[in-house]
Amino acid sequence: MLRTITPRFPRARPLPSLPSTARALSSPVAAPRAFSTTRSRRNESEVVDISSQFQHIQTKDGTSAASDLARRLSQAVLPKLERPDVKKVLIVGSGGLSIGQAGEFDYSGAQAIKAMKESNVETILINPNIATIQTSHQMASEVYYLPITAEYVAYILEKERPDGILLTFGGQTALNVGIQLEKMGVFERLGIKVLGTQIRTLEVSEDRDLFCKALEEIGIPAAHSVAVSTVKDALDAAEKIGYPVILRSAFSLGGLGSGFAENEDELRDLSAKSLSLSPQVLIEKSLKGWKELEYEVVRDAADNVIICCNMENFDPLGTHTGDSIVIAPSQTLSDDEYHMLRSAAIKIVRHVGVVGECNVQYALNPNKREYMVIEMNARLSRSSALASKATGYPLAYTAAKIALGHTLPELPNAVTKTTTACFEPSLDYIVTKIPKWDLAKFQYVNREVGSSMKSVGEVMAIGRTFEESLQKAIRQVDPRYAGFEAYFQPKDLDHALQVPTDQRLFAIAHAMLNCNYTVEDIHRLTKIDNWFLYKLDNIVQVHRTLKATADLTSISHDLMKTAKRMGFSDRQIADLLPVPSTEDAVRAHRKSLGVTPFVKRIDTLAAEYPAHTNYLYTTYNASEHDIEFNENGTMVLGSGVYRIGSSVEFDWCAVTCARKVREMGKKTVMINYNPETVSTDFDEADRLYFEELGWERVMDIYELEGSEGVVVSVGGQLPQNIALRLKETGVKVLGTDPDMIDNAEDRHKFSAILDKNGIDQPDWVEATTVESAKAFANKVSYPVLIRPSYVLSGAAMNVVWDESTLEHSLTAAAEVSSEHPTVITKFIDAAQEIDIDAVAYKGELLVHAVSEHVENAGVHSGDATLVLPPFSLVDDDLARLKEIAQKVAKAFEISGPFNMQIIRKETPGEETVLKVIECNLRASRSFPFVSKVLGTNFIDVATAAIVGQDVPAPVDLMAEKRDYVAIKVPQFSWTRLAGADPFLGVEMASTGEVAAFGADVAEAYFNSLTSTNGFKVPQAKSGVLIGGDVASPFMAKVAKGLSDLGFKLFCSSPVVEEYLNSLDYVSPTERIFFPLKDKRKLQEVFEKYDIQSVINLAKARGRDTVDEDYVARRNAVDFGIVLINNGPLADLWVQALSKKMLAGELTGYTEGRVPKDVKPWSAWIGSHN
Repeated sequence: MLRTITPRFPRARPLPSLPSTARALSSPVAAPRAFSTTRSRRNESEVVDISSQFQHIQTKDGTSAASDLARRLSQAVLPKLERPDVKKVLIVGSGGLSIGQAGEFDYSGAQAIKAMKESNVETILINPNIATIQTSHQMASEVYYLPITAEYVAYILEKERPDGILLTFGGQTALNVGIQLEKMGVFERLGIKVLGTQIRTLEVSEDRDLFCKALEEIGIPAAHSVAVSTVKDALDAAEKIGYPVILRSAFSLGGLGSGFAENEDELRDLSAKSLSLSPQVLIEKSLKGWKELEYEVVRDAADNVIICCNMENFDPLGTHTGDSIVIAPSQTLSDDEYHMLRSAAIKIVRHVGVVGECNVQYALNPNKREYMVIEMNARLSRSSALASKATGYPLAYTAAKIALGHTLPELPNAVTKTTTACFEPSLDYIVTKIPKWDLAKFQYVNREVGSSMKSVGEVMAIGRTFEESLQKAIRQVDPRYAGFEAYFQPKDLDHALQVPTDQRLFAIAHAMLNCNYTVEDIHRLTKIDNWFLYKLDNIVQVHRTLKATADLTSISHDLMKTAKRMGFSDRQIADLLPVPSTEDAVRAHRKSLGVTPFVKRIDTLAAEYPAHTNYLYTTYNASEHDIEFNENGTMVLGSGVYRIGSSVEFDWCAVTCARKVREMGKKTVMINYNPETVSTDFDEADRLYFEELGWERVMDIYELEGSEGVVVSVGGQLPQNIALRLKETGVKVLGTDPDMIDNAEDRHKFSAILDKNGIDQPDWVEATTVESAKAFANKVSYPVLIRPSYVLSGAAMNVVWDESTLEHSLTAAAEVSSEHPTVITKFIDAAQEIDIDAVAYKGELLVHAVSEHVENAGVHSGDATLVLPPFSLVDDDLARLKEIAQKVAKAFEISGPFNMQIIRKETPGEETVLKVIECNLRASRSFPFVSKVLGTNFIDVATAAIVGQDVPAPVDLMAEKRDYVAIKVPQFSWTRLAGADPFLGVEMASTGEVAAFGADVAEAYFNSLTSTNGFKVPQAKSGVLIGGDVASPFMAKVAKGLSDLGFKLFCSSPVVEEYLNSLDYVSPTERIFFPLKDKRKLQEVFEKYDIQSVINLAKARGRDTVDEDYVARRNAVDFGIVLINNGPLADLWVQALSKKMLAGELTGYTEGRVPKDVKPWSAWIGSHN
């Protein structure tokens, strides 16, 4: 007879007790894992586990009968919570991807929408990030592509009148907007419930002073701190606390504006910058050198609390956790330390009243039992996505369900199908996260990493040992890396070890591999825990053993197995051998020794209970597979790490492709390793491999799965780079032939094919010497564009205007030789650039979209402002562009997606010139944009063409006239990249994108530009700093437009002053004192003249860091004001601003009024396919 049910906690960790009301109703209920009956209350040791009797029975929702029984019993004994009565909910998104707030919020928002739909709740989404999965038509009921500001969200609330709002799934942007709306009284007036964590809790967690006081109330230690709002107060506080101090910025994302100060001068500059970005900063005693840890906590409204995951930073405190290597679960804590921090986290979330998910960050003294709370995020964060993927626990989904009033014991674990959500995951593997930086792309950028985040993405690797996990992660960051090798060999090694940079891990490798530094030496300089350093030394010892091995045949079974268990790749082993070998040869030898990887499951249960998940990884630290290989699924290769040039838009392509393949009735296998993505969500494919995208691992999985084919054209550049090799190894690559992909990637082959097929292109040459490059440039005349083969987002591309610059570019920036030729192309100045996104099948065009750039040619297409439908092209242009697309499709025998850039130049009395400058035989970053603007999913069409099933008939989408226009603008993260020159060129610099619709170009541009994160519309009659090249045809026009609108014009250059004051129709321009080296004085100048925007039309990047135009651009972004750095963009901005101001639409939010441009996506396009 079943008398008492006591759900047990994993590894016997005691859960905090329930509230007294719950205890009165039932015995304490902990996290259900295995369910047991007690034969007698007097004999607690007589326990019979009955869970196995129910494991094989499945309920309708896919959970096991044991789990279902647990939920029913929990519901019977737990108090009944009154659930919020909501039928319609607004979800606030996060906007464009930027450093500190990236793709993780697409994942969390998509999970929230899924949870709402399951509960039959209608969802409205505001998010201008058109590249995301959450803005796809099958997700939310309605999508608004509008700025995420309190004003626009209030308008949508007025229009839609939802019952509730979710603020914790859109990062810092959504949270800040929610707090503003509460202060405006909008929620109360419209009767809108804030679901999940309440506004007061959000305010306490964000306001540093309030948070510290809350911790003090419950006896939780926090670093001694003072909240200040002026520079003087910051200096006074630091004097009392004592240097060094850390300045933390409130209400900011990714530590924006934060930093360390060793003295008064450093703090004065730092606080001046930070207070321009945030209303309040906190001055704290620096705890540099302490360990940094993070706990992900879930709490429901019934006060059930679990710790989903704890994570430990490889780097000690001082490096922002987003810029640190992170390991889950923690490896260096004692059991006492683990539970001390766990108990504190639970105490904190209960005290402040979190309902949903949050994370608590700690500093832990490595020398004694002492800790301090650093901060708490009472929302889903970057760490939440990492914790979800690391443990398999669906945090965002669970938090959304909790927001609807569900409790943890009654929710099923959607991953395992055998447990409830009220348990703490157990891990039988180690996860390593490494950030991805792109700092090398930027001139003058400071490569040191500190308390303000700089990385643009992150990777996550899974292994059974730290060594295996780390080396996998290193390769994931960049395919050029083979593993833990000395890729950075600084002259001042001690300094490189002491001061964290984006390359410190490789400096450690250099110290250990080449300079014989001991673990103790490195610990003294880095303060990295010895446990991690000894693990690195394990890699070093195997490294040396391999280097000492005579040749490949001398590698024994045991050595090969040891190397693979330590995470060494086949290519790495080949490179280390004294006698040169190849990756293929090592692979063949390894397989002949019987050393192959095993596939293991992530089941959240450490294999303690049966679970049938599709969440997989490979390891050499195992003896058997967890799955059977009998599905022969179609493999889709994901996009890998987010970086400049490849971001969430490729995740949209990969997810959309996988969904379409499943619709066709085929099994799918997704390979990706990016924890921020929806593609690495457990339910997006039949099998998900959280794995590397290199040739070795893709071949392992292809052979194990017996896959019927591989899709390489929806994941950006990484899959393309191995496409030809996969084909040559016998893999069935679906869609366009990899030989043709190689022809398009190789600049020489590509140009030759265009010539052969009569497709016009600019003059070009393949130069193998500097002299031949000079000869070509003199023949066609400057400017010229130099570009090596196989580049990503314009890397190493440059427009050259004279011979001396050409010589410098080909010697300092690239090696030019017969082995490394460089293609040099005639650059057509003042020309327009056109983007064509298209899909073909067996060389026949199926669909195409023509978007035009606002900027002239010379700005990378990823940084360009795209307009669709095009506003200046005539019908003849569109017909000729379609013909070019068809010719290219036939020439390369394309079956799948492709993208082209075309130069357009008008010459009076002659036919408009159209020349192809580039073609990628894959999906491009603009595929989500054109799909959503035209209402036809290009990836659905492309997938049909790739697979060769249900291929639709060709349709000319550009022939249809539309009464709207959409504009996509880049999202930059200049503020994060200290020192970088905010200048647009052929090298891509943006980290994301946003888009908006409008009745005309001006309306669409205003809404899209103001949708970029942190954009502040300048107030009427404020000051504008104008600078740059007076030869620009746009300077006079822009100055007149701003003058007519009542703005005050200022400049710093006597040349600009003379030019603007010579114009009769422009109000007088005042030249102002402009300090080039003193940021604090410069800010005082900006404040004195009320400068709220900078228009800088310079022709080239700054010559140095005291270049006047560089200083103007750099400080505009540092001070958080508007920067327009391109002539056509400035002209369009003035038009858009003029239209808004003259219509009286910049007066702020008015109750009951809904502007005409506040319309959902469906209202603009009518329907979507």
